[in-house]
Amino acid sequence: CSSILELVMDELNLYEEILDLSTPWSVEQVNFDKTKKRVDVSVCCDTVMSLCCPKCHQTSPRYDVRKRSWRHLDTCQFPTWVHAGIPRVECKEHGVIQIDTPWAEQNSRYTAMFECFVINWLRESSISAVSRRLNISWNAIDGIMRRAVERGLSRRKSCYLKNLAVDEVSSKKGRKYVTIISNGRGEVIEVSDDRKAESLVSFYKSCTKTELNTIQTVSMDMSPSYLSATKQCLDGWESKVCFDRFHVMKDLNKAVNDVRRSELTSVPKEFRSPLHKSRFNWFRSQETLDKHHQREIKELSAVAVKTARAWSIRQYAATIWDYSSRSWAKKAWMKWYGWAIRSRLKPIKAQAISIKKNLWGIINAIVHNKNNAGAEGINSQIKVLKVKARGFRNRERFRLSVLFHFGGLNLYPEKVPT
Repeated sequence: CSSILELVMDELNLYEEILDLSTPWSVEQVNFDKTKKRVDVSVCCDTVMSLCCPKCHQTSPRYDVRKRSWRHLDTCQFPTWVHAGIPRVECKEHGVIQIDTPWAEQNSRYTAMFECFVINWLRESSISAVSRRLNISWNAIDGIMRRAVERGLSRRKSCYLKNLAVDEVSSKKGRKYVTIISNGRGEVIEVSDDRKAESLVSFYKSCTKTELNTIQTVSMDMSPSYLSATKQCLDGWESKVCFDRFHVMKDLNKAVNDVRRSELTSVPKEFRSPLHKSRFNWFRSQETLDKHHQREIKELSAVAVKTARAWSIRQYAATIWDYSSRSWAKKAWMKWYGWAIRSRLKPIKAQAISIKKNLWGIINAIVHNKNNAGAEGINSQIKVLKVKARGFRNRERFRLSVLFHFGGLNLYPEKVPT
């Protein structure tokens, strides 16, 4: 009898340690159901000890008890459930309220340790995959993700806003976009609907005056909507807005490609196919050209004169970003502008006019040495996330998923035994 009692006590003590229970909580029974192949752990609360309101921590009389169950980490290969009657107290200030449990957060059907387990899996795979592997519903896992993001956002008292990057990314087919706002640490600060001025204005308005004053640079493309929002909300925007190198060079590459396409019909027939296939060679900078690329461009330059001229103008623009002095960078860009505007190449001239109009922001990017490389990296990861998830039901779920994976948030519950 004594050995059986010791075995039972050891079993109860084991689960008390696993759940990190202390007074007034204790494990009163552990059952293994062979038919359902599950373990049920019954936890009880001392009926004599006085209880406190979880909000004001004042001693309050008991009101009633409500039975609840939580999914816990598996015991070996068997699903484990925790069952307990949770007392409610009648607080003078807060009314009838349920007391906290040490193993789970309020309004959760899963223990804190199980939620941590799910969060770790969600970092590695999609909601659907985790749902299949853990045999819990898609909505349940979505709820765990939602609580994790809300938990992380509530803990994020202040963000690193010194250097911001603003970019848009497609949320679904049909040219549906969202605005991604990230910082210099590669963390997504906010995901706003659409790519209009209001998308960025709403973010600026959510920041305090002190937070806005800490912003030193805002890297973006030459989008009128993002620029309008920044002008409206940010003091000293003239020296803070940085037009991203990637987008400037992307527009120049497009201009070079337009020149190449227009010249295809005017070159000798034997060169048309090589010129058509050489599209991506003209996008390369001088340093990244292999020997066979250089040879191909040299051969084609003899017949595709306009394309070669556009490419030379593009190549010179790529070198100006290496300047550090504002005055010297401006002189170099104006020299480039003179060459581009006299090139008699319509696409290049159009880009030259656009660059001159926005030259102040380009100079800011050069002087501050800022670009959207980090934001573009995040966008690439978001695209992988969309493929893995096979799309999202709505923008809110898309926003939650982006913040979950790239927000740099503290997602885990506090009630996790150490």
